[in-house]
Amino acid sequence: MKFKKIALVLAFGLGLASCSSASGDPATNADGSIDLSKVTLNIGDQIAGTEQVLQASGELDDVPYKIEWSSFTSGPPQIEALNAGQIDFAITGNTPPIIGGPTNTKVVSAYNNDALGDVILVAPDSSITSVADLAGKKVAVARGSSAHGHLIQQLEKAGVSVDDVEINLLQPSDAKAAFQNGQVDAWAVWDPYSSQAELEGAQVLVRGAGLVSGHGFGVASDEALDDPAKEAALADFLDRVADSYEWAEDNTDEWATIFSQESGFDPEASQLNTRSLRHQVPLDESVNTYQNALIDAFVSAGLVEDFNFEDTVDTRFEG
Repeated sequence: MKFKKIALVLAFGLGLASCSSASGDPATNADGSIDLSKVTLNIGDQIAGTEQVLQASGELDDVPYKIEWSSFTSGPPQIEALNAGQIDFAITGNTPPIIGGPTNTKVVSAYNNDALGDVILVAPDSSITSVADLAGKKVAVARGSSAHGHLIQQLEKAGVSVDDVEINLLQPSDAKAAFQNGQVDAWAVWDPYSSQAELEGAQVLVRGAGLVSGHGFGVASDEALDDPAKEAALADFLDRVADSYEWAEDNTDEWATIFSQESGFDPEASQLNTRSLRHQVPLDESVNTYQNALIDAFVSAGLVEDFNFEDTVDTRFEG
């Protein structure tokens, strides 16, 4: 990929040519070159996510910088950690970068799938047969997650006000328990949780395919982007992520086996989860259009203030 070669040259060529730093940053040499061996990227991750696909594909074998990984239950806590300066980068679904409005972060990469794993589930014997039937019902969803965005857009399409639905804001493990115990009538969730639930007998009320974009985004903190050394490392890291997803697409059986072993999800669910593999796409106008439609849905629901998604995007790594 286009940035990896540049980053490696910075690390092992120019970066080692000088041992003193003009900026006080130990990774920046006096001549302005970067020694990537002195850079640490703090990366936020979710269950058997970015780290595992990078490891499985061999993309972590020759990384010239250090990576510190932190695990999160969903995208919104990752955005909070980015804003707090606890991590430098994370990959989330389509909703976390917009739910809080503009923040101290930038969207620097985009990914997409067909949103087949974005679902609203009901019990097999449920009387709920359409999204309109959710009026007056209890729905579990993780606040600010891609599933939250999916739920809001499905309700909007069906003409159901969010005020007419009792939305229970629960992280996936708690939402699953509430759903299985009958404490909620429906559960809006994403893969791999949806794959597992479907195989356990949950009924799909509706899928996101055809309505929501299925986008995911790489989000970096402004602080990391303002650091030339971390910027160089991020350029290389993004290339490795894109290459790892291509590997997973070409080796779905192997990836599903590894995912099952690392995550604890059933092998069959892990195989189904490959429907949600991320494919890198440009941060172009079509992405902005989808995201602004999602923002509009949240604005109409009274959950966010209006803004333009373009204002949160940084295309410096697009080439």
